[in-house]
Amino acid sequence: MSSSDTELIGTGLRKRTEKALNDPFLRAAVAYTTDKLRSGRLAAMEEFGDWEQWRSRAREIRAHTIAHLDYYLGQFADNVEKAGGIVHFCSTGAEAVDVFLKIARSKGAKLVAKGKSMVSEEMHLNHHLEQEGIRAIETDLGEYILQLARETPSHLIIPAIHKNKRQIADLFEEESGQPMPPETKALAGYARQKLREIFLEADIGLTGCNFGIAETGAITLVSNEGNGRMVTTLPKTHVVVMGMERLVPTYDDVEVMLNMLARSATGQKLTTYTSFITGPKRRGDLDGAEELHVIILDNGRSAQLGDPVFQEVLHCIRCAACLNVCPVYRHVGGYTYGSVYSGPIGAVLTPLLQQDMKEAGQLAYASSLCGACYEACPVKIPLHDMLVQLRARKVKLGLTPWTERAAFKIYATGFGNVKLYSWGAKLAHYAMKPMARGGQIRKAPGIFGGWTQSRFLPMKPKRSFRERWAELQRELQAEREKQLGGEDR
Repeated sequence: MSSSDTELIGTGLRKRTEKALNDPFLRAAVAYTTDKLRSGRLAAMEEFGDWEQWRSRAREIRAHTIAHLDYYLGQFADNVEKAGGIVHFCSTGAEAVDVFLKIARSKGAKLVAKGKSMVSEEMHLNHHLEQEGIRAIETDLGEYILQLARETPSHLIIPAIHKNKRQIADLFEEESGQPMPPETKALAGYARQKLREIFLEADIGLTGCNFGIAETGAITLVSNEGNGRMVTTLPKTHVVVMGMERLVPTYDDVEVMLNMLARSATGQKLTTYTSFITGPKRRGDLDGAEELHVIILDNGRSAQLGDPVFQEVLHCIRCAACLNVCPVYRHVGGYTYGSVYSGPIGAVLTPLLQQDMKEAGQLAYASSLCGACYEACPVKIPLHDMLVQLRARKVKLGLTPWTERAAFKIYATGFGNVKLYSWGAKLAHYAMKPMARGGQIRKAPGIFGGWTQSRFLPMKPKRSFRERWAELQRELQAEREKQLGGEDR
């Protein structure tokens, strides 16, 4: 997929889906990688033991934190400032961008080294920095590859899930002007050399935050590449951008969450690097940024607080386990969702954060409602129930087509009346008969056409199950009466 193919909300869910379904390489790459991640998670769960107890404990921690978020945000901000950091609360993405640009201007910054940060993607920060003439270089390998391709992440933890080594080598060749073999060692070597220069030259290091610890004001970062340590220690200024919900109360709580995050995301016991950063560099410290800013972003999150249906979406720890088991995501990948957040969590989170039920709300239909996402979620978020509730919201707002509303009214009337149901079931056989060939309908008319785009619709049998069951009961009764008559003689 090229940059022009990375289309956002507003370009039509159907169009994006059709494009993904017609890309066999993307579908195979996404299925292969998600299979590996899913198998790794299952093996890690088995080895860990008592998974459901850990899962319940993780849910309790997230539920308690979100229920008392105002208290823990205050405690966290106080402790960041006591440790020498500066906290900025921002209501919107635009406000957060303004804060970051003010910091960058005050430092005369020309180069920003970025660690992995989904919130900075949510803010479209790179675009705004580019307009200011500030270079922002992604240092997470997957993000770096996508930056060269001018694409956005298509998976929460493996952003370049849809790229193979040949495609990456082509990008590196274009960047370096040198031949590049499609071999992992050579590609990683080039990226390491290139990014090392960025770490040393950057004026500002920017990272996300996996968990903020309220009792100390510490920032927790996990990674498998080590770029997080480079970004947070080599530039003189470190800026953290985080969603307001990314808190846990204590170090004991973060221990639970780190165990669940690594196992659910990649099947690891722990990620290769886990960093705890409390304030800027202090006297006697060998390394660290001289100045630390923490930007805490709301951007639609607080609107979910107190909502009996959707508050739990703020429990998410961004492990992406729900993506790896979702039958829809595994077929179409991340770009179909048209948003920073993809998969089942993206289908719920995006319309809520953007407060857009018309366009973003279409993502509620990008699900089979099978519940696999709930089973995989380490904090038990009932995403499949939330998707049903989002669909209900669209109906209440009158945002569904009139044909769909009429069809469901007919459906409800028919299934709520036994006589109508029986009559309709008989009529369906004769209505379908002119379109059927060999017991199947290969091209259904009108609004039913979507069903037959990728599968056949089986012909409705002439006799219903209820009729056949009644007939079977009569036959059994007659057989029993015949046997009893023989015994009497």
